[in-house]
Amino acid sequence: MSDSETEVEMSTKPTSKNQDEPFQKNSNLFHNIKFFVFCQSMLQLTQLMISGSLKSSISTIEKRFGLTSQTSGLLVAFNEVGNTALIVFVSYFGCRVHRPRLIGLGAVVVAMAGLLMSLPHFISDPYYYDHVSLGLHQDSASSLCLRSQDPEQARASVPTPSNSSCAFHSEAPHTVVVGLMFLAQTLLGVGAVPIQPFGISYIDDFAHPSNSPLYLGILFAVTLIGPGVAFALGSVMLRFYVDFDRIPEGDISLNPKDPRWVGAWWLGFLITAGAVILTALPYFFFPRDMPKEQQELGLRKRILPALDDKGENSVIKQRTDNFPDKKKDEAAQIAPDLTVIQFIKIFPKVLLRNLRHPIFLLVILAQVSMTSMVAGMATFLPKFLERQFSITASYANLLVGSISVPGAILGIITGSVVVHRFHLNSKYCAAVGIGAGFGCLTVGLPLFITGCPTHHIANIFGPSTFPENEEFLNCTRLCSCSKNDFNPVCDIITNIEYITPCQAGCTGFQYDADLLEEFPNLIIYTNCTCLLSRGEGNKVVSGSCESSCTYLVIPFMLLVCVGTAVATLAHIPSFMLILRGVKNEDKSLALGIQFMLLRILAWMPSPVLHGSAIDSTCVFWADICGMQSLCRYYNHDLLRHRFIGLQMFFKLSALFCFILVFTILQQQEKEAARSGSQHELQEGKLVLNSDNQSGESTV
Repeated sequence: MSDSETEVEMSTKPTSKNQDEPFQKNSNLFHNIKFFVFCQSMLQLTQLMISGSLKSSISTIEKRFGLTSQTSGLLVAFNEVGNTALIVFVSYFGCRVHRPRLIGLGAVVVAMAGLLMSLPHFISDPYYYDHVSLGLHQDSASSLCLRSQDPEQARASVPTPSNSSCAFHSEAPHTVVVGLMFLAQTLLGVGAVPIQPFGISYIDDFAHPSNSPLYLGILFAVTLIGPGVAFALGSVMLRFYVDFDRIPEGDISLNPKDPRWVGAWWLGFLITAGAVILTALPYFFFPRDMPKEQQELGLRKRILPALDDKGENSVIKQRTDNFPDKKKDEAAQIAPDLTVIQFIKIFPKVLLRNLRHPIFLLVILAQVSMTSMVAGMATFLPKFLERQFSITASYANLLVGSISVPGAILGIITGSVVVHRFHLNSKYCAAVGIGAGFGCLTVGLPLFITGCPTHHIANIFGPSTFPENEEFLNCTRLCSCSKNDFNPVCDIITNIEYITPCQAGCTGFQYDADLLEEFPNLIIYTNCTCLLSRGEGNKVVSGSCESSCTYLVIPFMLLVCVGTAVATLAHIPSFMLILRGVKNEDKSLALGIQFMLLRILAWMPSPVLHGSAIDSTCVFWADICGMQSLCRYYNHDLLRHRFIGLQMFFKLSALFCFILVFTILQQQEKEAARSGSQHELQEGKLVLNSDNQSGESTV
């Protein structure tokens, strides 16, 4: 080794030591970026669990508080109201604030929102099985036929809710309960604003440049598990009766298969809120600025050099080489140098500049369509399965969490691998979007015919001849049946369902000792004289009639899983199209604009649209004191066609947008090639002329 090399080496060693001194001095747990990545992963996981808790119990909350699907969809959408109002300003505040503490404060607000969501359970009266009939007791005899020979006397003896009970239901208490849930959803959106943007920027600022992509990949992979865990947790919680903390277990005469069953929807919010509080505590001990990570991970050193040699990171390296450090520093300082007023003034200009870009606009519209499909499916798929295939809410959540969510995770990861493995340019990213749109559209077509028809419900749905129906109505008039009561029973011989034993003309009931062990809450109603098709014994059993095609739920969910996986293949390619389609100085704000538009155009309206589509297929509404409440029965074929049809509409829209993006990019490529060849031809002519003038000939 030469003296000069030795001198250089000796001169660099102290510098390296001095650079490592701050890291060694502050080498405690809260100055370790790896620990921050772990905390951020756990926080985003539990945050999505709170959001998923509402979606997993949406049908249960509707039954408990008498909400329509449109109202429950609006409740889900209110999560985005507070989020949308503040998300853009995250781009402005950036490094101006103590990011870890602000993340911790946001997490505390999220936990408070979860606790507030569970509060209606504790301030409301206990749930009554036949809560629409507020004046009746919860026992089997309350729904029996009280036969009278005089129709006028029977009509006068029909039990009706008292004025005081109706006033109690329709005024303050019900409004307060629903208002609390809307307020909780708004707070949930506000608290979630700083968590992900500040967490990602903090990791990117203080992680080693080579480690940052790996850390972010781990973060997103763990975060994606959140919805699946939420649905699995909801599946467990809904097996418990809603008032198990108030009513002894022996006094509960329902089972989860009964359509009046309401599970412990509030318990999931308490558990997830506690988990968020625990994951929020470390953020109050992280420093505002952490020492920059100095060492590259050994895992990356072993795995990624081969990818680098193949050119995996050449695109990134080429981009950074094109911009001097000074220009990058200036670009990075644009946002911090602006005041709030200047930021508000410049934001509309940046918004319009990006929206005028056809690629950016079309990709955003494609993402809006795909996100609308996902938002509607995530909100109402458990309820759809519950109604369409006559399964319990617990089983529906288990299917969604174990089949549908993993399909989405697989699709996102596969799309990311395809983009990075094959170094896809913008045109081929659009081609992946076209393939994903066409694929999920094709897989979705069989869903139109995969389902169960609505069984025969007396005087509500199904075929019935006029003489038989008139005889049935005359019979029920003599039984003093309440119009608001709901205690469904099934004639297992004819598979016809009646909304109450009274409607079937039953005057007695009994328990079958042979069936008590297998069906402990099964009641057999006897002496039923108003059955449409009178069989032997004139008996009906408690509960709704079993569906004849419940087995189709598994093939249906497998199709949904495949369709979801194919659709989410376009997730990462669409992000790459946005990042490559805007100016470098607009990228941060472009991503903020993207998330804002997705919330305004997809996450907010989609649950309401899907809820309205579901409500439009209702054939029997519950009537609470003269007010329309939740839907008791749906037209299953119409429900399936409209719900899946709305999904197909969004898939078609996304496919159309990706086709336009591909066409524009292909046209731009041809124009670039044409202009490049003309430029080369002009340069050749100039060289030839200069050679001729000098008397030389060059071939």
